[in-house]
Amino acid sequence: MKKPSEGSGPLEQSFYGPNLGYVIELYEMYLENPESVDQEMREYFEVNGSPLQQTGVAPVSLGAESTGVSPAQIEKTLSAIRLADFIRSNGHKAADIYPLVNREEKNVAIFDLSNYGLTEADLRAIPAHLICTDANIPLRDGLEAFEYLKNAYMDTLAFEFTHVDNLEEKDWLRRKVETNSLKLNLQKPEKAKVYKRLTEVEEFEKFLHRTFVGQKRFSIEGLDTMVPMLDEIVSGSVANGTKTINIGMAHRGRLNVLAHVLGKPYEMIFAEFQHAPNKDLVPSEGSIGISYGWTGDVKYHLGLDKQIKAENTTVANLTLANNPSHLEFVGPVVEGYTRAAQDKRTTGGFPEVNYDEALSIIIHGDAAFPGQGVVAETLNLGQLNGYNTGGSIHIIANNTIGFTTESYDSRSTRYASDLAKGYEVPIVHVNADDPEAVINAAKLAIEYRDKFHKDFLIDLIGYRRFGHNEMDEPMTTNPAMYNIIHKRPTIKELYGEKLKKDQYLSEEEVTAIHSEVAEKLQQAYDKVPDKQEDATELNPPETVENGIPSIQTAVPLESLQQLNEELLKWPEEYKVFRKLSKILQRRKNGLEEVGKIDWGHAETLAFASIISDGTPVRLTGQDSERGTFAHRNIMLHDEVTGKSFSPLHQISTAKASFAVHNSPLSEMAVLGFEYGYNVSAPETLVLWEAQFGDFANSAQVMFDQFISAGRAKWGQKSGLVMLLPHGYEGQGPEHSSARLERFLQLAAENNWTVANLSSAAQYFHILRRQAAILNQEEVRPLVIMSPKSLLRNPTVAATAKDLSEGQFNSILEQSGLGEKKEQVKRIVFTSGKMAIDLEDKLKDIEDKEWFHIVRVEEIYPFPFADITEVVKRYPNLEEMIWVQEEPKNMGAWNFVEPRLKHIAPDGVEVNYIGRRRRSSTAEGDPVVHKKEQQRIIEESLTRK
Repeated sequence: MKKPSEGSGPLEQSFYGPNLGYVIELYEMYLENPESVDQEMREYFEVNGSPLQQTGVAPVSLGAESTGVSPAQIEKTLSAIRLADFIRSNGHKAADIYPLVNREEKNVAIFDLSNYGLTEADLRAIPAHLICTDANIPLRDGLEAFEYLKNAYMDTLAFEFTHVDNLEEKDWLRRKVETNSLKLNLQKPEKAKVYKRLTEVEEFEKFLHRTFVGQKRFSIEGLDTMVPMLDEIVSGSVANGTKTINIGMAHRGRLNVLAHVLGKPYEMIFAEFQHAPNKDLVPSEGSIGISYGWTGDVKYHLGLDKQIKAENTTVANLTLANNPSHLEFVGPVVEGYTRAAQDKRTTGGFPEVNYDEALSIIIHGDAAFPGQGVVAETLNLGQLNGYNTGGSIHIIANNTIGFTTESYDSRSTRYASDLAKGYEVPIVHVNADDPEAVINAAKLAIEYRDKFHKDFLIDLIGYRRFGHNEMDEPMTTNPAMYNIIHKRPTIKELYGEKLKKDQYLSEEEVTAIHSEVAEKLQQAYDKVPDKQEDATELNPPETVENGIPSIQTAVPLESLQQLNEELLKWPEEYKVFRKLSKILQRRKNGLEEVGKIDWGHAETLAFASIISDGTPVRLTGQDSERGTFAHRNIMLHDEVTGKSFSPLHQISTAKASFAVHNSPLSEMAVLGFEYGYNVSAPETLVLWEAQFGDFANSAQVMFDQFISAGRAKWGQKSGLVMLLPHGYEGQGPEHSSARLERFLQLAAENNWTVANLSSAAQYFHILRRQAAILNQEEVRPLVIMSPKSLLRNPTVAATAKDLSEGQFNSILEQSGLGEKKEQVKRIVFTSGKMAIDLEDKLKDIEDKEWFHIVRVEEIYPFPFADITEVVKRYPNLEEMIWVQEEPKNMGAWNFVEPRLKHIAPDGVEVNYIGRRRRSSTAEGDPVVHKKEQQRIIEESLTRK
C-alpha cells in the first residue's frame, strides 16, 4: 500500500466526523487483533498508524510499545465526534422554532457535555476540524466547534436530514448548514423591503377585519412570513430559469397570497367582500387571469394566473390553483399542472421531460399534512417515472392547531412533518417570527431542488392570531394558547423593533412605510362601487348547453391499414413473449372484409390515429400498460432482457407524443394528477383508468369537487377521460359496479359525458370525438363504463367498415327486431353489458316481433331526440322498460325513469326490470349471480 506521499488512494483522505469515529473504532480493533479488520485497513494502519495522527491530534508517549495515542484520548475524541453527530441529528429537538414557547430546556440538557464524559478542557484539546470540518470561519478548538454546531443546528432554523439515504445529498445539506453560505447577509435595502412586505401583509388583514366586520377571510396572521418566503422562492426560481410556477394551498392566508404574491388588485378583493361588480377592476395590462365559472365560488377558494414580466417580455407564469375546502386535495392537481408544463409533446414517442421548466409549491396545513391520506399518495408520486416533477417545495403552514384541535389530539408524531421522512424528504423547521431565517429556509429549498430535483419540506411554525375563522372565539376551546397569543406582538412589530434597535430603520422610516401602505389600501377601497348587485344564477354558454356538435370521426381504410401494419412490427432483435406475440399477430387480419376488431385493438387504432392527427395522448392507471384484463398490451417487454417497447412509438405519421404509465396503487392522487395535467395541457387526450371501476370510490373528492364542478365554479375546462371497468360477471361487490348512479347524480349543465358502451366501434369513435373537442368551448370530461368480459366477446367486435365509415351514436338499435311496427308492444331500453347479455339470449327466442331493443350508449346528456324518434315509430306501444344488471337504487334507473316517462306517449307504461334495491352492489356468490341475471333476461324478453 502506498504511503500518503506516494499517491492519493481511497484511504489517503482526511477523516472527520462520523467517518473518523468509525475508522478509530476499526483502529482499536486492529490494536487488539490485526486479523479482525480487513486487509486494506490493516495495511493502512501498518503504514500510517493511528488515524488521529493523520488529523493533527498530538501523540501521547506510553513507553517503548506506545502506538502514539492513548486509549483515553481515542475515547475522548470518539465521544466528541458522537456528540457532534448527535447535535446534527437531534439539534432540532432543542431549537428555538416555536414562537409561543421558550426553547425546551429539558431537551437542551441532552447535549450536556457530562452526558458524554467530556469537559470543556477535553474539547479544547481536540482540533476543531474533527468536529466541524467545513466551517469557513476560524475555530480555535473543539469547544468553539461544539458551540458553533449548536448555533447552526439549534437556532430559529432547525434541520432534519439524517433520514436522507443518499450520501451526496446528506453531505451537501450538512455543508450548507455548517458554513456561512446558507445565511443571507441582508443589507438595509433588503431588510427594509422585507419589513415593508410584512407591513403590507399585516395591514391588509387589519383593513379587512375592520372594514368587513364578521366576514370570513381565514387570515394569515401568525404566519405572515409565508409571503416573503414565497417571494423568495418565486424570484429565486425564476432567476434559475423556471418558466412556470404552480402553487397549491388551502384557504388560510389565501387572500393575502393572492394580493401580494400573485398581485390580485386590492380593489378586486374588496369588491368580492362588498358583493359589488368587479369585472371592470382588472388592470388594463391584463396580466391577471381570473375565471369565475357560471356558478362561481367563495373568494377564498378562487385561484389566479399571473404573468411575471421583465421589460415587456414574459419571464414566467405564476398560478395559484383553485381549491375547494378539501384542504390537501389540490396537491396532486398542482403536480399534474407542473408535469404538463415540463413535458414536450410535439413529437412521437414518450414526451421529453425538462424539470427545470416548471416548479410546484404546495402549502399544507399542520393538521392536514399527517391527517389526510392524499398527502402520502402525493409524496409517493415524487420519484415515479410518469409523475416525477423534479422535486416540489412543500411548506407546512403550521398554526400548531387544527380548527380547535390541539396537535396532541391530531397526530401521533413529534412534528406535523414526520410523514415526509418515509420518502426521504429533507425537512427544515423554522420559527415564523424570524423573517430572515424564513428567507434562509426558502433559499436552501430552492438550491436543493435545483441541484437534486427532489422534494423539499419547510415546516413554517407560527400560530393563528384569531380563531378558525374571524367569527370563531378560540378562547372557548384553547384558552392557554390564546392567552399567550393575545399578549404577543405581531411579526411585523417584532421585526420592526429589531431593525430599529440595530439601526437599519429609523422611527421616521417605519412611519413612512406604514403611511404608504395604509394610503394604498384606502385608495383601492375608494374605487369599489357601492352598488350591490342582486345575486343571479349564471348559466353555461350556449356552446356548452347545445352539446357536442356532430364531428367526423371515421378514418380512411388505407390509413387504418397502414397504422395497423406499423403497430404489428417491432425491432428484429426484440423478443416479445411468444404467446402474446401470437395473440397480437391475429390483429393482422382485423381490417380485412371478414375481420373482427376487438376492444383493445380498436383502442390502439384510435390512439394511433389520434397522435397521427397531432393530438398527444397520455394514459395512466393501475396496470394500464398491459391492462387489468390483459387486453391492451400497449407496452411490450422483451422476454429475455425485459426491455420495454411500445409500437405506438414507431408510428411514422405521429405528430404528437404517446405516454402510458402504470400508476402506483392510488386512485385519489393519480386521478387528481391527471386532471391537473389535462387542465394545464388542454390539447392533450388524457385518460385515467381504474383497475376496477369500483375503485373510483377512493377518488370521490376529485369527481365531486374538481372534475364534475370545476368549470361551473372556476371556469376550469377539462377533457379528461375516465375509464371505469363495469359489469356484473359474478365477481362480487368490489369488482362489478363503477357506481354509474353517482356520475349521473352529478350530471347537470352538460358538465360531462357519461357513456356505457356495447361496441368496440363506439369506443373508437367516442375517443376520437373526445380528442376533436379538446381545447374547444364544447370540451367536457368523459366518463366511460368500460367492459371486462366483453373485451374479447365477438358480439362487441367491430369491422373495418365500422371504423372507416361509421360514427359515434348515442343509441344503437337491435337489428332484425320490431320490423313490423304495428306488432311491437314493448321497447326494451338497456345499456352496456346488459345489452350483450340480452342479444346472446335472442337466438333462443322465436317470438321476436313484439319487442324492440334499444341500447342507450350515451346516458348523459340523455338522447331525448333519438329516443323520441324511436318511440314514435311504434303506434301500438304498450310498455317501455328499462333493463339493468345493477340494483334498482343503483345504475341508471333513477336517472332515466323520469326522462323515459317524459317521452312515453299517453297510456304507455314505463317499468323497471333488474335487481331489487340492495345495500351492496352485487352478489358475492357466482351461482346466485348467474341465477338472478338469467331471471332479468328472461323477464325482459317474455310477454306479460
